[in-house]
Amino acid sequence: MAEFPPPSLQPLIQEVFELLKARNETISVAETAAGGLISACLISAPGASAIYKGGLTVYTLQSRVEFAGWTSENINNYQGPTTEIVAGMADHTRRTLGSTYAVSESGTAGPSGRGTARNRTPGYVAMAVSSAQGSVTREFETGSNDRAENMVAFAREALKLLRDVLSQIETPSL
Repeated sequence: MAEFPPPSLQPLIQEVFELLKARNETISVAETAAGGLISACLISAPGASAIYKGGLTVYTLQSRVEFAGWTSENINNYQGPTTEIVAGMADHTRRTLGSTYAVSESGTAGPSGRGTARNRTPGYVAMAVSSAQGSVTREFETGSNDRAENMVAFAREALKLLRDVLSQIETPSL
């Protein structure tokens, strides 16, 4: 087995962990195309129980309805992953698990997609971080159809978004 978490992600994971721990804040996760890697990365940090409230891998439509707050309107209007969809999943997960923040992603890992729209092609991911102040969203494209590489890239980019949001908030002095 390759080293986990990937060495390239370890400093990022540690930075996110330290930012949350210093504030006594918590995180929850709702992910689709990353397949649980975001949660696994966060849990890999020693002492993760102090910051990690829980996570969902809502890969199927049924799991999104049952656990991510999707309604019949979401299903009927679905056009692929969007920043609006992931912001809604992040907000629902944060409120349900009672965490300070939630990070969410949805994308197309590949090797194939479901159409020609940008958000339906391999390598595309939409991400969001939800807090009581609202959601911050971002899109990212790898340009690759390599499923495993895209999954790791999606986790990395979601953790970067989380880090960027946390870095904008002043850490209280101890």
